[in-house]
Amino acid sequence: MSPADNPDLVYGSDGRYRCAWGASPPIYLAYHDEEWGRPVRDERTLFEKVCLEGFQAGLSWLTVLRKRPAFREVFHDFDPVAVARMGPADVERLLADERIIRHRGKIEATINNAGRLLELHEAHTTLTDVFWACGPTHASVPVTMADVPSVTEDSVRLSRWLKGAGFRFVGPTTCYAALQAMGVVNDHLRDCHARAAAS
Repeated sequence: MSPADNPDLVYGSDGRYRCAWGASPPIYLAYHDEEWGRPVRDERTLFEKVCLEGFQAGLSWLTVLRKRPAFREVFHDFDPVAVARMGPADVERLLADERIIRHRGKIEATINNAGRLLELHEAHTTLTDVFWACGPTHASVPVTMADVPSVTEDSVRLSRWLKGAGFRFVGPTTCYAALQAMGVVNDHLRDCHARAAAS
């Protein structure tokens, strides 16, 4: 299939093909082109992504992306030490903050997950170690979105590991989205211009 015949690609005004889901609005285009799928091994960024993917469950990523600056503010730029210190009063305060997704379970999971991350660090383990140990066991290159799974054996394995370590809101679908976003898996379509930069 040629790029021009692929309904899951958009030809932009910049003369480049990109995954249709990331073609608009501008905030999504920038995320697609400059961030999604780029390999990340930074611990804070990985923690942020795990938390935000949990908030995204049942919603669109665009909703989360638009609220990300507020999430970073209220969760101390996802510094796990600071987040782990948050308590019930902070939960109640955030439930009243209209700038973020006000879901008690997800807010409490973020605080819980910060504590679990600190426990991993005390055991000389990092999210970076865990994520990249769940690298793809296959090297397929998706041509259309029908080729992109929502769950894989890798994401199931990652989910089980994180749940075993006490993390919450880390189901297999959430974990696969995080693996994609952090570049452990490169699911930019074959003819998307951003695929090479994410490799």
